Amino acid sequence: MEKLTVIKVGGKIVEEEATLYKLLDDFAAIEGYKVLVHGGGRSATKIAARLGIESKMINGRRITDAETLKVVTMVYGGLVNKNIVAGLQARGVNALGLTGADMDVIRSVKRPVKEVDYGFVGDVRQVNAAFLADLIHKGVVPVMAPLTHDGEGHMLNTNADTIAGETAKALAGLFDVTLVFCFEKKGVLRDENDDDSVISQITPEEFKQYVADGVIQGGMIPKLENSFEALNAGVAEVVITLASAINGNSGTRIRK
Repeated sequence: MEKLTVIKVGGKIVEEEATLYKLLDDFAAIEGYKVLVHGGGRSATKIAARLGIESKMINGRRITDAETLKVVTMVYGGLVNKNIVAGLQARGVNALGLTGADMDVIRSVKRPVKEVDYGFVGDVRQVNAAFLADLIHKGVVPVMAPLTHDGEGHMLNTNADTIAGETAKALAGLFDVTLVFCFEKKGVLRDENDDDSVISQITPEEFKQYVADGVIQGGMIPKLENSFEALNAGVAEVVITLASAINGNSGTRIRK
């Protein structure tokens, strides 16, 4: 099967000019088929504030009321997405910006209310892998914003990590997929105070042991659980690394 790289990059990196340009250069240099999934939360918070809309967060997750939904649709699907697409076109990459609503590429359901009402937040139900594969084979590079739709005319704010994971899983039947999560550390660390203590490879058994020993904790646990879920669904490899290292062999590689 042909190789495909799905890269998820956080808003912080695509929202600042210097880090955005470096990312675009590095992404453009990746050989073969590729997909970019991006965030954009800080831009949404800033623009909401200018419009007099207060951003409410619970456990680091945005509460998306009707007014906030308008802002994230504008910012993620417009401002952030199109800046990336324009930057990639300037580097010879034929990028196409997509939300989940475009060509019905990702359909979600509104998250049911449990302890917290997150508002207009989507839980992914289906990814149109055939459509994405068709685009990719035509030489188009999808750039996916963290927005989906419910098929009934409503946009839904959707976690970018989830979109990257679900897209990678859906395409794993058609390509040899590597999923790369970029974040601000060099990989999964043995010691969170030592940036160079990267664990270079993790298997499911090692992961359980690291959690039991308290080496891996907090927000890294769900990230790794999502990574192993992706492997179980057919993704060949998951990499957690610095955004500035997406072209190298550094970071943490997660394999079965």
